[in-house]
Amino acid sequence: MAEYKNPQQEPGSERRLLLIFLVVFVIMLAFQPLFKKYLPQPPAQPPAQTEPAKSSAPTAATPAVPAVSVAPGVTKEAASETETVIENDLYRITFTNKGAQVKSWILKKYNNEAQNGPLELVNSAAAEHYGYPLSLWAYDETLRNRLSTALYVTSAEGQQTTPATITFEYSDQDLAVRKSFHFSDAYTVNVESSVTYKGAAVAALPAWPAGFGDQSNVAFYAAGLINYQFNKDIVRLPIRCGLSLFSKCNAISGGATIPGPFHWAGPSDLYFAAVFIPDDPSTAALVTLRNPLPIAREPDKPDSKETINVDVLGAAVGNLHGPTSERLFVGPKELEILQKVQVPGLSGADNDLNGLVDFGWWGIIAKPLFLWLKWTYHHIVANWGWAIVLQTLMISVVLMPLRVYQIHSMYKMQKIAPEMKAIQEKYKKYSLKDPRKQEMQKEIYALQQREGAHPLAGCLPMLIQFPFLIAYYRMLGAAIDLRHAHWLWIHDLSAAESFPWALPVLMVVSMLIMQRMTPQAGMDPAQQRMMNVMMPLFMGFIFFRLAAGLNLYYAEANLISIAQQAVMNRTKLGREMREMMEKRARKKVK
Repeated sequence: MAEYKNPQQEPGSERRLLLIFLVVFVIMLAFQPLFKKYLPQPPAQPPAQTEPAKSSAPTAATPAVPAVSVAPGVTKEAASETETVIENDLYRITFTNKGAQVKSWILKKYNNEAQNGPLELVNSAAAEHYGYPLSLWAYDETLRNRLSTALYVTSAEGQQTTPATITFEYSDQDLAVRKSFHFSDAYTVNVESSVTYKGAAVAALPAWPAGFGDQSNVAFYAAGLINYQFNKDIVRLPIRCGLSLFSKCNAISGGATIPGPFHWAGPSDLYFAAVFIPDDPSTAALVTLRNPLPIAREPDKPDSKETINVDVLGAAVGNLHGPTSERLFVGPKELEILQKVQVPGLSGADNDLNGLVDFGWWGIIAKPLFLWLKWTYHHIVANWGWAIVLQTLMISVVLMPLRVYQIHSMYKMQKIAPEMKAIQEKYKKYSLKDPRKQEMQKEIYALQQREGAHPLAGCLPMLIQFPFLIAYYRMLGAAIDLRHAHWLWIHDLSAAESFPWALPVLMVVSMLIMQRMTPQAGMDPAQQRMMNVMMPLFMGFIFFRLAAGLNLYYAEANLISIAQQAVMNRTKLGREMREMMEKRARKKVK
């Protein structure tokens, strides 16, 4: 089977993980006879579905775009293919005048382990079939091919450094095209384009048509999205819809036109994006591009010829009724960088691109957790793994009072278990529909109140920790900062650990120990033994292919809980309960 670096990032994986945890929680409750018999079940809450509100278009004025400098009928064509390279500290972009498009877009500050060098963002395998970045996409395929194969006359050739402006022009008997690009020292490029055919404006939109160069396996292609935002409403279109519990999902269709207005729109993958920022959102339109591509089923085995089809996403954004003027951001989905890209006119949202980073439903927890983790990395310990260790310790310290409360409550439940069983025996001859069963519940409730025992208190720490666990999952999947982050033997904290799978094994072993140490009041011994083994194995199966950073967090939290439980077992109440349980066990043996 192919080795996927980030299978947890496939569409619907967050919902599947949430569903799995909900199922686990229900199973745990189902094995608690006291909960089942004596406590009323909470009513199910219907999932809320929200749809982004439609806002009115802004009234921004359309910036002037230079008109085509040559008239149709006047031939303007280069004699041969040439290249122009634009370079600065962030990127190295290679243009060809054949189609006036980008052959190579290298991000110098990011590496690609598969490429063994700086990251190439152009997906050459897909671009050969479906178009290179900054080609022009037209509805008419014949025109589209002419635009991408013509030899344009360029204003500059050879090596150029930023700031720089490069212009491409082409014209023949009927067609006239002009494309102009201005490069600064940032990740954004100013794009201006205009196309006329027989004197009339033609819809031909600047495009990023064929995915990204870091997409090396099925999981990375599956993580592709097409995103767009207007005011505070952000839409993320996946390749296909996974398990949808709380929201509607519309998959992408190739060649579909989504009318604006948009403040920004474009494709992205797990860590990088190519987003167009129209100068006039009210005139912008988005064409979604989706095409099949065969790739090696097992990329790590170059001799293998077996292939599998994936979907490559792209987008074209511009003005359908005239010249296009916009900016293009091509770079990492890193909050610190995205917040520097100004997007004027956004109402009810930050005027930048930070909406590209999707922390999911738990973003209210995941984003602060990430900012805290990043601060720890920059100011305390310059290693992401140790930063996770330190943050997990702090979270466990904060949650310690809840853990102590949980253990005390479970001790008290163990203490009153014989009396509760006696009450149950007293009323067992009555059917569930018999009104006298209510008296049994009243007696049990009065007993619990008198002894200060709360059955659901044992679940409280789990319910509190659950959002942190999901938030960590989302944080590791969304934050590019942890991409290829090393820690001890781990090569990438954002991806699943490879052999020897030490962290998943440690997590399972720590859960086994914790289950044996934690008092589980009201559970039948046979059921308890099964839960003590099956639950850790089940959780290990779930976490086996999740990010190593998530396993590090969970395993450390378990180890801290074991230490807390060991201390509590040595308190006066803990010793009393242990002696009581041993005494009961001896009676059962006799």
